[in-house]
Amino acid sequence: MTDTPPTEDPRPTGLERARSLLLVNTGDGKGKSSAAFGVMLRSVAMGWPVVVLQFVKSGEWKVGEEKIGRQLGVEWHSLGEGFTWDSTNLDHDKAVAQRAWETAAAIIAAGQHRLVILDELTYLCTWGWINTAEVVGALRDRPDDVNVIITGRDCPDEIIEIADTVTEMRKIKHAFDKGITAKKGIEY
Repeated sequence: MTDTPPTEDPRPTGLERARSLLLVNTGDGKGKSSAAFGVMLRSVAMGWPVVVLQFVKSGEWKVGEEKIGRQLGVEWHSLGEGFTWDSTNLDHDKAVAQRAWETAAAIIAAGQHRLVILDELTYLCTWGWINTAEVVGALRDRPDDVNVIITGRDCPDEIIEIADTVTEMRKIKHAFDKGITAKKGIEY
């Protein structure tokens, strides 16, 4: 810790503007999706077309971010089947995940959205439900003006390697550790 605020500009010289960015929010701490939805609000305020694709949450979940996103004109796709531990057929869930990725890849390639949020995509890669190399290709070859945010734990190294910004949320403590369930308005 320092007691003196910086007096010199810490930014490197020669900064350039990028046509688009690939951001990753990963780690075992809270806030990965919440941070992405904060950027969603910022992008909507700039007049950007925004799309959210959720790969674990199902359309039956009533989450606050979807409610406000839709009210603000965000295109929303809840493409998952829910938590894997609640599943009665993981093969079915894997097939759903593969179709969900096909939808996401087509949306990215179409280039109609300035911001694409791929919420909880990392799980599909780490579980081997979708091909990480295909994901990397779609992200690397995306149209120039398409910014992408990926959320989820254990982001594959191949995605981290091509990302412009990677933030790792680290859990120091969590209410779950004390036996407290998820709170409406805070976690969903």
